[in-house]
Amino acid sequence: VITEKKLLLVASLARLCGLRASDVLYTALPLYHSAALLVGLAGCLEVGATCVLRAKFSASHFWDDCRRYNVTVIQYVGELMRYICNTPERPGEREHGVRLAVGNGMRADVWEKFLRRFGPVTIREFYGATEGNAGFVNYTGKIGAVGRVNVFLKKFVSFELIRYDVEQDEPVRDERGFCTPVRPGEAGLLVVKITKAAPFHGYAGDPEKTERKILRNVFAKGDAFFNTGDLLMMDREQFLYFQDRVGDTFRWKGENVATTEVENMLSAVSFIQEINVYGVSVPGKCCCGMAAVRLRAGTRFEGERLAARARACLPSYAVPRFVRIQEALEITGTFKQRKGNLVREGFDPNVITEPLFVLDAAKGTYVPLSAAVYRDILEMRLKL
Repeated sequence: VITEKKLLLVASLARLCGLRASDVLYTALPLYHSAALLVGLAGCLEVGATCVLRAKFSASHFWDDCRRYNVTVIQYVGELMRYICNTPERPGEREHGVRLAVGNGMRADVWEKFLRRFGPVTIREFYGATEGNAGFVNYTGKIGAVGRVNVFLKKFVSFELIRYDVEQDEPVRDERGFCTPVRPGEAGLLVVKITKAAPFHGYAGDPEKTERKILRNVFAKGDAFFNTGDLLMMDREQFLYFQDRVGDTFRWKGENVATTEVENMLSAVSFIQEINVYGVSVPGKCCCGMAAVRLRAGTRFEGERLAARARACLPSYAVPRFVRIQEALEITGTFKQRKGNLVREGFDPNVITEPLFVLDAAKGTYVPLSAAVYRDILEMRLKL
């Protein structure tokens, strides 16, 4: 349910990020999604700016379009910026008029690469959900952050990061039945108190789904909070960082593994074009990590290099035990990676025709996953 007040509030986000009447904003995102419709198009209407719409995103034509239409502001979401960074380098890449980029979901490594390659563009990363009752804007430009907590924000919106049990798929409650906040540096479920100033209008015609998004008796009897379903972390400087969605995070060897964090670390390997990390069920355990990888053109999979990178930058429990090589990774219409089908297919070489690898910790590399090794894993003769 999008009220007129909500529409105007979200539309003002572009102006808060720096959009001016003299700007030309470029978006190739689908208008059925709130990012393009409410932030992009409605944001231009709100300030009187020009909006350039492209029916389908094209990384290879992106900068040509920006030059052709005198674009000064670009809108991004999800993996779009990474697609741009993965295009072959061309002369004159910094010859454009883009001064500002507004969007959400950009990885820190992509952020740094984009700025190095295409020049000093101001990045305004924000966090929010269409149905949510609060959001954040990274107004400082701190790479990787989705926002920063300040006294003014806390005055108008009451939110908290609370402990979450990934295995039970529910918040952790104390002996009184109340939730507990996490400490700085810990990932926690973002919940936002439902108030008159921050209402939650729910989903049209679906009261059950609406109720499922409300957490009650969070810190006091009778209170109600909107459950974002997202795990965030706040550092000691009060910067907020997106960690993962609760359904994507999995638990392995008693530790929570944020798939987004693993993807960020391993995407720096030179032969990896795209990577999608998820948890798969294994006998005797809940889940362990697996990565679907798309290789860069002209490269080959190097198991030893990937294993070395994983050991160097990740705790041992977060290192993926399986790797699947794919020609293309499945994404949604708004450039979010799909994990559901990959989770269901698991790591069975009798079902998956694509190359599969398993981590050989003793050798320090990923080796081909054969049917015999698969049986050893199922019968728990092989330790992961």
